[in-house]
Amino acid sequence: MVRLAYFVSHPIQYQAPLLRRIAADPDIDLEVSFYSDFSLKAYKDPGFGKSIKWDVPLTEGYGHQFLDCWGSKQQRSWYQQPIAKDIRKYLKQGQFDAVWVHGWSWLCSLQAILAAENLGIPILLRGESNGVKETAHPAKKIAKQTFLNWLFPKIAGFLYIGTMNRQFYQSYGINEERLFHVPYAVDNDYFGQQAADSRANQQKLRQSLNLEPGRPIILYAAKLIEVKRPQDLLAAYQLLSPDGVQEPEPYLLFVGDGALRPELEEKAKATGWNSIRFLGFRNQSEIPAMYDLCDVFVLPSSFEPWGLAINEVMNAGKAVVVSDQVGCAPDLVLEGQNGRIFPVGDIKALALAMQWGICNRIEAGEVSRKHIQNWSFEEDLCRLKTALNQVKIKAMVD
Repeated sequence: MVRLAYFVSHPIQYQAPLLRRIAADPDIDLEVSFYSDFSLKAYKDPGFGKSIKWDVPLTEGYGHQFLDCWGSKQQRSWYQQPIAKDIRKYLKQGQFDAVWVHGWSWLCSLQAILAAENLGIPILLRGESNGVKETAHPAKKIAKQTFLNWLFPKIAGFLYIGTMNRQFYQSYGINEERLFHVPYAVDNDYFGQQAADSRANQQKLRQSLNLEPGRPIILYAAKLIEVKRPQDLLAAYQLLSPDGVQEPEPYLLFVGDGALRPELEEKAKATGWNSIRFLGFRNQSEIPAMYDLCDVFVLPSSFEPWGLAINEVMNAGKAVVVSDQVGCAPDLVLEGQNGRIFPVGDIKALALAMQWGICNRIEAGEVSRKHIQNWSFEEDLCRLKTALNQVKIKAMVD
């Protein structure tokens, strides 16, 4: 059995099911350390612009602790972050075989890496960086390169989540033997089953939202903020009108909240159409029903490290449309098969992609459902074990 210490900022709704799956495996003894517990309570999300509280279990089914830290556990500015009091002592007493750290933007993550290095414990790193949005500021660029050139030699194995993440590590000279594909995945069984269970109530949900039977539905489910580009989606939707006056055949549903909502609602109202709905924030347990309801899911972001909503909706068997700045695009969107990839900000291309999705929604949905099975927790577990075995062997040889 491998003793594995995992360090991550806070309980995350996307990660909890994976941690439960790893903890259930008899070959891995997992202990999770969090730097903050803010996500367990109602908190003000700056993106949604409102207080939210997740309605799914975040810490059940695996061993965990909240690190004893100095400083604030809420803020993410580097000068306000928490600092752990004694990670080295914890790692030494725990007799861990490996340390797994998620990301490097928290000071506690760097503390864990340095402590593990000092104790000679091999380190695994998993993050979302994809090289899409690199700073153009010369000083910041040099600072980032200097920092990562200092950090990356300390890492025994990089658990890359997809093609663009792999390319990012390779751009820093990381060789093949240190790269392990641990795909970004969601609980496929949960989302597939929940969407299927929602089908029996689909007509009731349509009626509650005043949606006419038979009309297709385009869904957006994300924060209504600039980087997500919901305004591009609204503009592209208007191009689906046959004459610029009549409302398009499909409905457009916005699920989520954020700073752009008032502006978007005003623009939608100006069309005079009754086919655009703003449904506000929906919690995790409500999302599968929305996925089941739609025909085409759109993520038009100008920057998206991955986009796990695409994994989720593919389990419901839906066509997907994403911008070329969405990290999962090369891996999950099979161009012309289960969806389309369009150049970010190209309104006409987005409109054509949505039109394609509507016309091919049945076939595309089936491809989505089949393809996403290759991006699963079982794959994660298998590849994580491979990485653990290899870094343990290398540590013994060294």
